[in-house]
Amino acid sequence: MNFKKPHHTADQSAIEKVADNYLIKPTGLNIVWGNDPRYWKVTKSEAELIQVSWLEVSGVVKALKKGKKYKVEFELNVKPGAFGWDETQVLVMAKAGKSGRYSFKEAKLSGCEGRHVTIPSSEPLEVSFPAGISDSDANLYFGLYEVWSGKWKGGIEIIKANVTCID
Repeated sequence: MNFKKPHHTADQSAIEKVADNYLIKPTGLNIVWGNDPRYWKVTKSEAELIQVSWLEVSGVVKALKKGKKYKVEFELNVKPGAFGWDETQVLVMAKAGKSGRYSFKEAKLSGCEGRHVTIPSSEPLEVSFPAGISDSDANLYFGLYEVWSGKWKGGIEIIKANVTCID
C-alpha cells in the first residue's frame, strides 16, 4: 500500500541565509496536515491554508551565533473571505535551544482580509542566545500556532518566515 504522510516536513534547502539573517520559504516549514489537499496547498512560493481547526506551522534555524538576539516574524496574505479568525489570536512562538523556554507574541488576523501582513506587528518577538549555549543546541525553534479555539479557520497564505539578527 502506498502511504503518504499527512504532515509536510521542512526541506532545509528552502532556508536561505543572508549574512546573519534567514529567509524561510514555505517548503522550509513543518506544517501539520500540510500534505493533505483538503487542508493546505503548499508550493515553493506560498503555503495556502484551505481550512484547519488545528494550526501548527513550525521551523528550525540551525547554528545561530551565541550572544546574539534574533527577531522572528511571519509574512502572510490574508485572503478576502478568510474565516474563523474573529476573536481568535494567533501565536508566534520561539525559543533558543531544545531546552529553552518559549517566548510568544499574539496577533489578530480579523479585519486584515485582502491585506499582506507581517506578524507579530505591534511588538517584535525577540529571542536571545546565551553566550554559554552549546554549539549543538544553538538552534532557534519557532512557529505559528492557533490550536486552542477549536474553530475552523482558513484563507491565509504563508509567504515566508524571517529570522533576523538584531544585536
